Amino acid sequence: MNATVIIPSLNPDEKIISTVKSLIDEGFDDIVLVDDGSDEEHKVRFEEATAFPGVTLLVHEVNKGKGRAMKTAFEYIFNNRPNKPNVITVDGDGQHLATDVKKCIEKLEENPHSVVLGVRNFSGKDIPARSKFGNVCTKMVFRLLCGIKVSDTQTGLRAIPFEYLKMMTEVDGDRYEYETNQLLKIGSDNISYSEVPIETVYIDDNQTSHFHPFRDSARIYGVILKFAASSVISCIIDIVSFRVILFFVPRIIEEALRSSIAGVLARIISATCNFLINKKVVFGAKGNSAKSAVRYLILALCQLGASLGLVALFTEVLNAGDWLKTLIKIIVDTCLFFISFKLQRNWVFKTEKGNSSKDV
Repeated sequence: MNATVIIPSLNPDEKIISTVKSLIDEGFDDIVLVDDGSDEEHKVRFEEATAFPGVTLLVHEVNKGKGRAMKTAFEYIFNNRPNKPNVITVDGDGQHLATDVKKCIEKLEENPHSVVLGVRNFSGKDIPARSKFGNVCTKMVFRLLCGIKVSDTQTGLRAIPFEYLKMMTEVDGDRYEYETNQLLKIGSDNISYSEVPIETVYIDDNQTSHFHPFRDSARIYGVILKFAASSVISCIIDIVSFRVILFFVPRIIEEALRSSIAGVLARIISATCNFLINKKVVFGAKGNSAKSAVRYLILALCQLGASLGLVALFTEVLNAGDWLKTLIKIIVDTCLFFISFKLQRNWVFKTEKGNSSKDV
């Protein structure tokens, strides 16, 4: 198989040996293991694995996370395996069968510019609840907010063309959130991707997994949480700015005009802060700030107009009083929040264009 297999691992058990052996039996002759800061007790497994021909070991002296381990392997392969056109990431805990790894590579060879995802079926009764729940939630978020249709958002079995390796080393995240950010990058850059059904294997209810549901889920949904936090912060800035500006606007001016002046200036201040926070912190955008600012202004005006128009429409249709009108505004602005997230990610702060089209 003309591909390099990457296996990042932390404190592996004997299953990593059987994983390596099965891959070799399927014809893979280039396997890169990454010891992500394992303790001395478990290092013996890596020593046993490197006894097989074609196995290379890369070592992190301390634990840096699965994402960082994958980046280390990508960097190594980019610099040392220029003749290997493809790589594929595999978990070392026995969840990915060598036959499925081979199927993903064969699929990639049919579509050499497409990322291939090995996807599991989550409908079975033997699927751990945390895995099923996590996949359902993330799949919905990807579909609604990011426009990415992926059956298995948590899969670690991913075949990647060599041409994307450099880009993959620049994707944000060092731990489990890295794999989520990979998919987001694939979607935002319009990189072609396809799916291959694989066996769903969970050993001992997936007890050997190092995934921490709360901590790592927070990292996975980090960009969305930061976007929400940015909106809250901007709202506070808007309110505080309005009050401060109102204090300094002379009272000789008509009250309605004073409020309008304070409201407009406060919105300019809060929108500027929101733009900078989203650009630098939420989306980490690089590139032409002026173009992003113009796009942001267009989106903000459209969002404001949509909010006013829809609230007025539903208020009129439902003959709503103040309480119902408030509820309508909450619902409308919540929907616009999610639409704004998607547009800001894929348009306002988009700095690169993909070079292929999505086929899923």
